[in-house]
Amino acid sequence: MSGTSFPHFQSSPSDAYEFFVFQEPAEHTKDTARVVAGLKAAVHNPNVSEEAKENAMKRLEEMGQVSRTHHANADKGYSAHEKHVLRGYKAATSNPNVSEEAKQHAREVLEAAGIQHKLDAHSEEEHQHRVIAGYKAAIHNPNVSAAAKQHAREFLADSGVTNLD
Repeated sequence: MSGTSFPHFQSSPSDAYEFFVFQEPAEHTKDTARVVAGLKAAVHNPNVSEEAKENAMKRLEEMGQVSRTHHANADKGYSAHEKHVLRGYKAATSNPNVSEEAKQHAREVLEAAGIQHKLDAHSEEEHQHRVIAGYKAAIHNPNVSAAAKQHAREFLADSGVTNLD
């Protein structure tokens, strides 16, 4: 070699090559969250075999991440379009711009599809409490713009809230 020097090695570039190639691998620990994400992706990937999906589900169950009944109810053999339609009905049940009649129809469609839907999981009072808490949090959040903080203060004042802590 033409005098190329490698600062970490006293001899030749071939010593450097041997150093990098023959190093013992560092101990690798798996991030459980990433493993779970990969297994869930496998379960929902249409290019993965049914056997591999079953193995992924089994591992998720062992990790306490999903139950078979949840998985069975989540798919039920619906096409992608049907799943989107059902999601739309589910969204309609909690949309304040949807009439009560339409919400009731959406509930009936979801029930007929066998989808358990927790409706009215919390009262209107609890909802208002959460909204107020969100506005209070916005006031103290350094990532919220001055205009948004002002809007939050105005909303809270209109709601009769005087304690902003």
